[in-house]
Amino acid sequence: MTANNTTAGCRFADYFVISGLDLETGLEPDELSGENYEQSPLRRTFKSKVLAHYPENVEWNPFDQDAVGMLCMPKGLSFKTQSDNRDPQFHSFIITREDGSRTYGFALTFYEEVASKQICSAMQTLYHMHNAEQYDILHTSSTICINSTESNSDSCSDIPTGMTKLQRFNSYDISKDTLYVSKCICLIAPMPFMQACKKVLEQLHQAVTSHQPPPLPLESYVYNILYEVPLPPAGRSLKFLGVYGPIVCQRPSTNELPLFDFPINEMFELLGLENVLQLFTCALLEIQILLYSQHYQRLMTVAESITAVLFPCQWQHVYVPILPASLLHFLDAPVPYLMGLHSNGQDDRSKLELPQEANLCFVDIDNHFIELPEDLPQFPNKLEFIQEISEILMAFGIPPEGNLHCSESASKLKNFKGSDVVCDKKNGNVAGSALNTYELLKENETMARLQALVRRTGVSLEKLELREEAGSNKDLKVHCDEEELKIHQLNIQIREVFANRFTQMFADYEVFVIQPNQDKESWFSNREQMQNFDKASFLSDQPEPYLPFLSRFLETQMFASFIDNKIMCHDDDDKDQILRVFDARVDKIRSLNVRTPTLRTSMYQKCTTIDAAEKAIEQRLAKIDHTAVHPHLLDMKIGQGKYESGFFPKLQSDVLSSSPASNKWVKRSAPAQWRRKDRQKQHTEHLHLDNDQREKYIQEARNLGTGMRQPKLSNLSPSVIAHTNWKFVEGLLKECRNKTKRMLVEKMGREAVELGHGEVTITGVEENTLIASLCDLLERIWSHGLQVKQGKSALWSHLLHYQETKGKKEAVLGSTNSTGIIQDLERRKFDCPAMPPLKISLTQDMRHIQNIGEIKTDVGKARAWVRLSMEKKLLSRHLKQLLSDHELTKKLYKRYAFLRCDDEKEQFLYHLLSFNAVDYFCFTNVFTTIMIPYHVLVIPSKKLGGSMFTANPWICISGELGETGILQIPKSILEMTFECQNLGKLTTVLIGHDNSGLYAKWLVDYVVVRNEITGHAYKFPCGRWLGKGVDDGSLERILVGELASATQEPDERHCRTPPMQQSPSMIRRFVNITPTSRQKLNTGQIQESVGEAINGIVKHFHKPEKERGSLMLLLCGENGLVSALEQVFHHGFKSPRLFKSTFIWDFMEKAYVYFESLERIELTQEENWQTRAKNFCKFVAAINGAPRNIGKDGKFQLLVCLGARDHLLHHWIALLADCPIIAQMYEDIALIKDHTLVNSLIRVLQTLQEFNITLETSLVKGIDI
Repeated sequence: MTANNTTAGCRFADYFVISGLDLETGLEPDELSGENYEQSPLRRTFKSKVLAHYPENVEWNPFDQDAVGMLCMPKGLSFKTQSDNRDPQFHSFIITREDGSRTYGFALTFYEEVASKQICSAMQTLYHMHNAEQYDILHTSSTICINSTESNSDSCSDIPTGMTKLQRFNSYDISKDTLYVSKCICLIAPMPFMQACKKVLEQLHQAVTSHQPPPLPLESYVYNILYEVPLPPAGRSLKFLGVYGPIVCQRPSTNELPLFDFPINEMFELLGLENVLQLFTCALLEIQILLYSQHYQRLMTVAESITAVLFPCQWQHVYVPILPASLLHFLDAPVPYLMGLHSNGQDDRSKLELPQEANLCFVDIDNHFIELPEDLPQFPNKLEFIQEISEILMAFGIPPEGNLHCSESASKLKNFKGSDVVCDKKNGNVAGSALNTYELLKENETMARLQALVRRTGVSLEKLELREEAGSNKDLKVHCDEEELKIHQLNIQIREVFANRFTQMFADYEVFVIQPNQDKESWFSNREQMQNFDKASFLSDQPEPYLPFLSRFLETQMFASFIDNKIMCHDDDDKDQILRVFDARVDKIRSLNVRTPTLRTSMYQKCTTIDAAEKAIEQRLAKIDHTAVHPHLLDMKIGQGKYESGFFPKLQSDVLSSSPASNKWVKRSAPAQWRRKDRQKQHTEHLHLDNDQREKYIQEARNLGTGMRQPKLSNLSPSVIAHTNWKFVEGLLKECRNKTKRMLVEKMGREAVELGHGEVTITGVEENTLIASLCDLLERIWSHGLQVKQGKSALWSHLLHYQETKGKKEAVLGSTNSTGIIQDLERRKFDCPAMPPLKISLTQDMRHIQNIGEIKTDVGKARAWVRLSMEKKLLSRHLKQLLSDHELTKKLYKRYAFLRCDDEKEQFLYHLLSFNAVDYFCFTNVFTTIMIPYHVLVIPSKKLGGSMFTANPWICISGELGETGILQIPKSILEMTFECQNLGKLTTVLIGHDNSGLYAKWLVDYVVVRNEITGHAYKFPCGRWLGKGVDDGSLERILVGELASATQEPDERHCRTPPMQQSPSMIRRFVNITPTSRQKLNTGQIQESVGEAINGIVKHFHKPEKERGSLMLLLCGENGLVSALEQVFHHGFKSPRLFKSTFIWDFMEKAYVYFESLERIELTQEENWQTRAKNFCKFVAAINGAPRNIGKDGKFQLLVCLGARDHLLHHWIALLADCPIIAQMYEDIALIKDHTLVNSLIRVLQTLQEFNITLETSLVKGIDI
């Protein structure tokens, strides 16, 4: 896709190469290809050499002998006899340079008779040796069989047939057999004109093998393709002559999709549409992809096709569609890659040892099979997308589920359109009414879902009218055969549909691009710290089902590079082609949809650009723009250019070494280059950057974080491999630094924004995405340099080894000294000596994960363990402990592995340590259905007799995910452990007793509840009596708690957790937990506290739903709404006698009696007033009549919460302020008597009307309103 378009000569091809058997060096076994010597010599591989290449060198593309040699014949030489199939095989390959630019190779491999007697006799000798070894093996096994007393006759009967097989297949007889060896001719070209290059090579090969010599010497044709055939200019077509016929190629214009000349239909036939879409999703999310096939061309076709449909993004990482056998160690690369691995067709998948599979997409092309990583999100609108592509495939006669037995012939595109077939009732394959491919589809699960969806939309698939080639003029005469035209048409139709998906999904992406406010140079130097795209805002606009995919896609390198490119290129002239084409499409969509919001619906909009794109191609093929110079006789000496039939000769290098003196194509390209330079010059003046700087920026912006694109295909000395691995280690460390920084900035939210970093909010989806990508990074680090791979997760495998060695020791030693120190700290922090702290133990955390039945795979277990360690703030510590077992690390990892580079490992652990600065709930919030043990401890007041307490206490614990129901607490110890389904973050505790026995009065200081897996302890302060005739007479109380932060000492604890306090005295008035020494507040302070409480609730509802904390804390907690309104009603409250405590509820009850009596007397007030009074009375009566033992303060709390829920609080305040009872119970200075203050209070409370407040069931139990 990203061909290097600025090749200096603008030639069609740069080199012509011949590879094969070097007679001087003879037969050299190819050890690197990993073949074993048990195979017969004809099945072994031997080293091939580049025999010749013409010209010697071109300056713009230096010849890379090692790379070309490896990729022309990736498995080296192979030998065959006359009885083997010797059809020529074509394949293409790609060489990626350091800067990411690409050169394409096209190779035709065929077999020639071995003329050398030495080679034939060497092969005969190898066979004698091999047969002797095989005979020994068979002979020993047969004697064992005969001597065995209980021998099974069947097993012995195989021996003779084994011997005959050996003689029949493992023989090469120099007197009877003809030996053939592979040879390869190859074109190296700057652009991937695959179809044209294939034809050139096939015609050259045909010239050598046909009985009639070709019209001109071979040199004439090779010279012509190297020097006289130009690259077609953008938007033009070109015709040139091969040996036997014309060859046509065409190149898209700058406002069309980039050049792509591989048959995309083969990918769909080989894999099926469902698998292609999964592979496409993996590529977009930069998951490691390994393609596996015994056909090199299939590897290349699938790799090029899948990267072509990524438009407008480009694959940014290691890209090696054909991985030579000698580079297998490269599968160890701890970076995203797309590689193709050649299979020998004998070994099955299970025998393939891959270094890492935790985040791998494995594609077995020949067997129509794909293995996906866990948790792969679904591509948006997947079913409709499948439907749209299916229609196109079926119109070309390709079943969407693919051809399971895709032979070489089947992979050629059918020479018909589906519409022709439907009409042709004589065609035996086709039912009279519809395509029988649909019968096949009914078996497919995705297709069944798709049918259901289509039925809902009212389309009948049985009567599916296949899309006629709209706009294609039937009379248009094109200069290529029909099959080639069909390939062009199908390619462009499929690619347009894929491109349209991106155009629709990112139609308003420009709005979210964050343009740098400093100059380019300083922007670039701080590039890694800068956010280039407002992800949070973009995601908040997207339909919910898109989020799992989009949140991960926005984190990829390809998306970052796409946006960087957008920032670097301001005006249209300056944009690269891909960005220009994409932006033009986006503009078109935006002009059609004037109202932007329509872009954000999940309505599926089909592609409308197919016809125009198809027409452009057909017109280029109908009217050829350029015809190249025809091949002609060269100035050769007499006798040169003759050759022996059946052998491809070495050509005359003297005539092929230099280009013609005058070449109009080279001249033509020069002014264009100057024009381009002029334009860039103007633009850079405008940007105040010189051209070199700018080029450097754009190149660096693209390469940012990509590390390596392709391994050096050169001498594989240990130093080269070590250097490559060192680059990986550096890259991993850099990635770790960037990831931890990004996660912290996101998590710290508002504080971080105030410090000038990044965005404000982080959604649950986004946090999950970041943590999942951290897990992937850890898997890649743990997979780097593994000695032997065990299981799919390298991290979990290491943990299991550690558990095995350390589990026994831990059991013997118990807690170590260091753990003892932690225990002291925890005691001091929670101030509850009775609850022993959790022991910090890596293996114990592993056992928690192993006990979770829902997690079935190693990869899942590793991820769960990482999440748990992050939530416990122990990730860095655990991994440090894991890696402190140096013996184990040495046993599991090679010397070059990341985990054995001490300095980098230390820095890596240091980066992870920074996660301890923030609270993650990434385990609790994800594993919502698992059973969790909770430990409860009730601390009664030390001063006032908990020991005499006779009643039976109970507790009910509520969290964001559920509640426990009533649990009895053993009154002797007031401590218990119970197991229940994950409650999420804990919010409230309802505590009470049954009032039995002689002394049923209980002063509770606080309650602590701890999650025994995550170690989160929640403290619920109380400081109030529970009992009749004491305090407010309550037998049960709702306590609101918060996470007891274990990160700071009590005296430096900030606002989040209620302060540790002394046990309050028994005449405490307030439900909320505040010290008794609280001074009386003035009206200004009270108004402020009400404002803050309301503000907290408003902010709560403005957060995304998944991010909201506990609403109970904002209503009933310290500084909550109940507390603030208590202050309002306590201000100026008359206290009748010194020793009798009065409660706000006493006032409420008197007001209730007053309003009730008015209703009976029917003293008419306005209707609104009556409704409000009735409501107030109804609620007070319901609370008083509830079958619960809540005290007066509890009743007031309940009234406030119900009033907030039903949006009645502001009405009630107005009602109570006008009530005559105020005069009896309040002094003149009271806030409730000041009309101005009451009106402002009412206005503040009215802001709650727009929110839908839901109360926890534990709070409103027994209240039926």
